[in-house]
Amino acid sequence: MKEKLFTSSYIAACITNFFYQFALYSLVPILAIYLIDTFRSDRTEVGLVLACYAVSTLLIRPFCGHLLDIADRKKTYMIALVCFTIIFAGYPIASTIALFALLRVAHGLALGFLAVSANTIVIDISPSSRRGEGIGYYGIMNNLAMAIGPATAVYVQQTLGYEEVFNMALASSCVAMVCGFFVKTKKKKAPVPQAVAEPTQSEYNKKFLVSLDRFILIKGLPAGFNLFLLAIPYGMITTFIALYSEELDLGRGTGLFFTCMAIGIILSRMLGGRSVDKGHLLDTVKTGNIICVISIALLSATYLFTSQHTVTEAVFNISALLSGLGYGLIFPGMNTLFVNLARHNQRGTASATYMTTWDVGIGLGMLMGGFIGDISNYSVVFLIGAVCNAVSALFFVTYTSRHYVKNKLEGSN
Repeated sequence: MKEKLFTSSYIAACITNFFYQFALYSLVPILAIYLIDTFRSDRTEVGLVLACYAVSTLLIRPFCGHLLDIADRKKTYMIALVCFTIIFAGYPIASTIALFALLRVAHGLALGFLAVSANTIVIDISPSSRRGEGIGYYGIMNNLAMAIGPATAVYVQQTLGYEEVFNMALASSCVAMVCGFFVKTKKKKAPVPQAVAEPTQSEYNKKFLVSLDRFILIKGLPAGFNLFLLAIPYGMITTFIALYSEELDLGRGTGLFFTCMAIGIILSRMLGGRSVDKGHLLDTVKTGNIICVISIALLSATYLFTSQHTVTEAVFNISALLSGLGYGLIFPGMNTLFVNLARHNQRGTASATYMTTWDVGIGLGMLMGGFIGDISNYSVVFLIGAVCNAVSALFFVTYTSRHYVKNKLEGSN
């Protein structure tokens, strides 16, 4: 008999995830254009400002993991959710690009705590025998938000303006905050005190030194390198796809691109999570990586069809669907891989390492996209992204998969 996955807490966590991700994705298609229209920024400056968000998230996440392993996860989760919500109110009133960048840094810090705590809580409340499935369904909420958020934001922006998009995101995050209160987690048991000998001065001093593995899952670094390379083109897509669509003369219709990408992720996540639980973790990640290489290369090649508008639009959206299929297989597989390399009391650290390496790639992708887009075009940007994915696939097959088999904990897939 299968262990129960869809508990009230799990459902509440999924709904919370949808609404805060909807708030995030509502800003994705409009931020780059908003900065250009409002502050007359160039592409390099846009990349720098938006990368502030990823960098601040990156800097805070290792500390989040350690905090979650020693503190109350639910309280950390709710504090982060409240802070995350409040910051949305600042975007419409930011009068300078410096203030806007500061808000993005603050939002990145809040998201760092929120995403790691939410991911760790879902792992905690999902039965171990259905963990891949649980992560997969939870991730589908992200993808539903991706499917609906950008398209809705583009429509609202074109009919009502930028300020209403920011207000919509704020309202969605408020709903997430309310739903978050209904997520229940088990309280950690306090360790049983044991009689120990009085430590020497040297041993006493060592207790004040923070070991690296409290902040980074060392065994997860090879897989982290794979995620880093995979995140570079993902960061390029989320930041510059609206500008690339204009370059291709497709207008600002990026909502359909994100919808197609989300459909691909939803379809593959449903299959990917189950495949992971059946013991096919490595094959799932390999397949997803190969699909990503093809999809990003196809996105770059879209530039070759600009003389035929219908073909351009079709290839553009097919590449989005394939990207979704690839990343949808990778996300639950890699997330489970990190958890399987960690001890029970390292789940927060495992989640933080998983997300931190992803954020490094996202931030670099934003910076690279802005710089290369200024001196060349976005077709070249995505071609470089495809090369990053190809290197990731090669490294995973030749090293990471073997490292995982050697170091995974007993009983893991």
